[in-house]
Amino acid sequence: MTTLTRKPLKPASTLQIAQGINLPYDRAHELCGPSRRSLALMIASRSDAPVLWIKPDWHPDELNPQGVVRFLNPGRITFVRPKRAEDILWCMEESLRAGCVPLVIAECDKPPALTPVRRLHLATQSGAELGKIKILPLLLTQGDGGAQGIETRWHMAPRHEQGQNRWLLQRRRARMAPPAAWTLGWENKQPRILTETAPDIAPDIAAE
Repeated sequence: MTTLTRKPLKPASTLQIAQGINLPYDRAHELCGPSRRSLALMIASRSDAPVLWIKPDWHPDELNPQGVVRFLNPGRITFVRPKRAEDILWCMEESLRAGCVPLVIAECDKPPALTPVRRLHLATQSGAELGKIKILPLLLTQGDGGAQGIETRWHMAPRHEQGQNRWLLQRRRARMAPPAAWTLGWENKQPRILTETAPDIAPDIAAE
């Protein structure tokens, strides 16, 4: 039984993408938009940990190693290619529960429903305790996303100009933070905030 206490809550441990942009560990997050894979690579670049990337076997597009190397060493990534749609989240859940890999990425054809996402949260927490590590599960979805029950939802799209790489990153949903948007650049092998702007959509207030 949990008892009440006057002690302040311990702040959640987070991974910093850029100054003021953080992802809480041990919770599932959704990355959507046309630059979702670039965002996943930026996040992976913030540590030296191995990456498990679950990618449907029927997807024809591949990550280009020449593009990946801009963000991190491609040798850090291990790919898993399920042949059935129902195996994508199963592979992710089992990988998280094992507590062996700190960063697990799964590409989904459609946003997962509430129950599978809750299972991912539980598997992440179990794996983190078992492996004594901090774990970050990332769900990559197309378009505007829409996975239910996720901790945060991020949308990223290209805004390149004059030979410079630029992206618009939007935090569209977060349990502990308001919607926000930033223009990002990639400098000195890390993401850098160039400007802060207003999100281009209404806040996501759907009950999840």
